[in-house]
Amino acid sequence: MEGATYSQRTVEEVFKDFKGRRAGMIKALTSDVESFYQQCDPDKENLCLYGLPNETWEVNLPAEEVPPELPEPALGINFARDGMQEKDWLSLVAVHSDAWLLAVAFYFGARFAFDKNDRKKLFHMINELPTIFEVVTGTAKKQPKEKSAATTPNSSSKSKSSSKTQQPKPSDSQLKASKMQMPKEDEESGEEEEDEQGLTLCGACGENYANDEFWICCDICERWFHGKCVKITPARAEHIKQYKCPACSNKRARV
Repeated sequence: MEGATYSQRTVEEVFKDFKGRRAGMIKALTSDVESFYQQCDPDKENLCLYGLPNETWEVNLPAEEVPPELPEPALGINFARDGMQEKDWLSLVAVHSDAWLLAVAFYFGARFAFDKNDRKKLFHMINELPTIFEVVTGTAKKQPKEKSAATTPNSSSKSKSSSKTQQPKPSDSQLKASKMQMPKEDEESGEEEEDEQGLTLCGACGENYANDEFWICCDICERWFHGKCVKITPARAEHIKQYKCPACSNKRARV
């Protein structure tokens, strides 16, 4: 998968490599799930899911050289595709993907002679991100503070500030408000809301919520997504009565 030689890298560079590969694999298992599902044909040979440093992914055969230049992902994920429920299969691939990412990161750590402090720093940086499994299954957003709906992005209009306390499934009149991004600062939100904003994670990339980004909520699985991750603009969201994320749309299409 990679070249034969590597120049010395810092902890930050290895973490950047980790984040790029992780983002690619998350795309395969969420926004690109239909393409990923089709490429994992059980009639083909043993296939692996690779995350690439440039935030893309590919399904390919394992490396031919022994031992391989990098640790290899789980082999034969395509064989289990039709023998399991899709949700369970994707969760299984996600677990193996998490294990592979850690293996690659600490392979680099050993190769570049990271000491105890460097390894600890690398693990801490990795551990601050939700796992791929958490992103795919939707458990990443289930953090301790769940006493209000203030953790989710809301309308940019102050006149719709009441949507901050709406139930997970909004009414039709609230739907558009729930699809709009949260303002940078609401006069009634208070410090508590600011503390909880970071708990909201994108269902596609797994990154935290930021005040200046447009988000949209899936009306089926109730997960939030960056508009850019699911290719939805604020203008387009205004005309959507019921939004279905790529994963939910693909599941219904195959039923």
